[in-house]
Formats: sequence, structure tokens, C-alpha cells
Amino acid sequence: MVQPADSKALTLGLLAGVGLGVAGLTLAVALYQRAKKRDGGGAAARRRTEFHNHSKTPESSQRQADILEKLNGLIRSLEEVKGEVQSLKEAVPRLQERVRKELGPERSPKKRSSPGHTAAKKRKRSEQVPEDGGGDAAAAADSGSLSSEELESEGGYITAHTDAEEESEEEKVICPTVNTAFGSLAQEDNQTNEFDALMQKADNLHENPELDKKEGFQLLLEKKDQFWDQVEFLWRLARAYADVHDMTADIEDKKNYATIGKEIATDAVNAGPQSADSHMWLAIICGHLSEYGSVQAKIKNGSLFKDHIDKAIELRPQDPKLYHLLGRWCYAASQLTWLEKKVAATLFNEAPDSTIQDALQCFLKVEELHPRYSKTNCVYITKCYRELGQPNNAHTWCDMAASFPNNAEEPEIQEELENLLSALKK
Repeated sequence: MVQPADSKALTLGLLAGVGLGVAGLTLAVALYQRAKKRDGGGAAARRRTEFHNHSKTPESSQRQADILEKLNGLIRSLEEVKGEVQSLKEAVPRLQERVRKELGPERSPKKRSSPGHTAAKKRKRSEQVPEDGGGDAAAAADSGSLSSEELESEGGYITAHTDAEEESEEEKVICPTVNTAFGSLAQEDNQTNEFDALMQKADNLHENPELDKKEGFQLLLEKKDQFWDQVEFLWRLARAYADVHDMTADIEDKKNYATIGKEIATDAVNAGPQSADSHMWLAIICGHLSEYGSVQAKIKNGSLFKDHIDKAIELRPQDPKLYHLLGRWCYAASQLTWLEKKVAATLFNEAPDSTIQDALQCFLKVEELHPRYSKTNCVYITKCYRELGQPNNAHTWCDMAASFPNNAEEPEIQEELENLLSALKK
């Protein structure tokens, strides 16, 4: 948008140029027409006679004819320029109106009295003479008169102050804009710092025991209205619902937490389709929901689990946790009953065809990316080798699982490991 100072300078420049151009062209045409009228037919005849007397040669006649032709062309050009200047003069008011509309009523320049007006008033007052006292009047007139140097100095003073007024007017427009911009940047920085601190605290609480996970859950819930459209916030809130699901004993409460968590994780995926964490936590919560409800619901949530884990691996192919989750899905799919496979075939036109070998490859991929990834991963590798009829490999991975310290948060895995140790000793 045009700034006030620029528009004022543009308008004044155009008006000054138009005025000077029109005045100059009008004066030239007037002088030419007056000279033409003053020179009557006799004068014109005398000039032609003198002209022919001085032009005896054909070369000079031709040269003079060229000059006359050029003069006629110049006069025609002046007439055209005059027409263009007239058009420009008519266009200036429209341009000024357009500039005024672009600036808007709030930024339209206001009329202000300049120091020049004040100085003129002072001179008028000083030149006024009291009726009684001629000598005093003369003295007042002498003191009121200004020399040319003083006038020039005053003119410079007035010009300087006029420029200062324009700069002040421009500052009034620019300064609030700059202040607003800096204020917005500062506010955005504060919000960014607050958001980063919140995300870091939520991650720290997620890695700690149950009490801290509950605190992290409450912390994110309080900020839901503020950061509801942030992908990084949404998948962390979904993760918090998954944590609370794991810590809750009541089946209905677990199902409710998983249902709400699925909705939030879906929002995270919709807000950030390229977020691997959003897809991963949506898959995990779908896995939780597959534990409840009918066979049909179990198969449907299992299928969603597979789709989002595959997408997460596509987005982050070097994450061992994603391959561990995919391995567990393959292992669970290989254990489906005949009825469950029939339902899956009915819903999706084909039943999951994952095998124990597929699950084993996923778990071994985890160890390739992150050796000794977890006790849970080693237990699943042991189970796969045992079902494939490879007891030696099963013993190796069972011993490795037993070398991990006991974790109070994995009672089911510890119990399963002890059962495997007993079975492999037979």
C-alpha cells in the first residue's frame, strides 16, 4: 500500500510538473500566434522577398525548405504534447482520489498550520501601525521589515520545519506498525517457548513412574484448548490417554480412555499426515481397543493398527519400536482362530496371512537397529524360535531376556519369561 509521505510527494510532483508544462507550452503557442498576427500579408511578403534575395543557390533553398518543414513538425509536436499534458492534468485529480482511497480515511493527511503561517502572521502584526504616533509607526515599520537574507533564512527554516512535519507524520504511521510487528514477534516467541517447555515436560513425565504419567496427563488436559491444533501436542495427549489406559484396572474405564485417545490420535493424523508419532500412537490405541468388544471390532481395529504402523515405518524407517510393534501384530495375526480369520475375510475380502516367520523377521530387525533393545523383544524372539522348532536359538534368546533386570512395569513379560525358561529346560 502507498505510504502517506510517498503519496504526498507523488501528488505534489505531478501537479508541479503539469503546471510548469502547461504554462510553458501555453506561453510558446501564444507568442507564436501573436507574432503570426502582427506580421501581416505585407510583412510576410517582405520576409519572403528578403529570404529569396539571400537564397540565390538551389542548395540554400533546399536547406531552408528543410528547416521550415522541421519547424512545422515542431509546432505539430507541441500541439500533441499540449493535448497529452491536458489529459495528464485531467488524470491527476483521479490519481489523487485513488491514493486517498488506498490510504483510507484513518491515514488521510490532515491539514496542519506550519511555522510559515505563524511567521506570516507575526510579520502582519509587526507591520500594523497605531493611529497616533508617526515616529513610532516608522520605527515599527523599520523593525517589521525583513532583509532578503532574513527572508531566505526564514524560508529555509520553514522548509526544514515542513520536512520535519512530513517526517513526523510518517513516523506516526510507521512507529505503531513497527511496534505492533515487534510485539507480535515477541508474543510468538513467548508462545513458542511455552509450547516447547510444555512438550519437554510431558516427555519427561511419560518416561517416569505412574504418578508422573498421571501428572503429565493432567498437564496436557489443561492445555488442550490452547494447543488443540498443534500436531505435536495432539499425539502426546493421545499417548497420555494410552498411559492412563494401561494404569487403569476397571475394564470400562480402560475402554473409555482408549476410545477418547483414538479420537485425539485421529485428529493428530488429520492435522499432520506426515507425523510418524501420530500414526504410531493411533496404531497403539487401536491395538488396545482390539482387546474389547466383538470379534468384528477386534478385526477392524487390528486392521487399522497394521495400516498406521506401515505408514509410520514408511515415514521413519529406522525406528526399532515400530518394527517391534509390527512384529507383535504379525505374531497376533498368526494366532487367530478359524472363526476370527473367517470374520476378517468377510470384512476385508481376505484374512491376515502373517506367519510366525514374518513376526520373527520384524523382531530380528529390531535387534539389528538396536542390539539388546528390550526384554520384551527377546521374549518374543524366544517364542518365535520355539514355535518354529529351533530350541537352540530359543535357548540363546531366552538367556538374553533373562539377563535384563526385572522391571516392575512388565509383570506379564516376566511371568512369560519364567514359563519359557521352565519349558525349555524339559
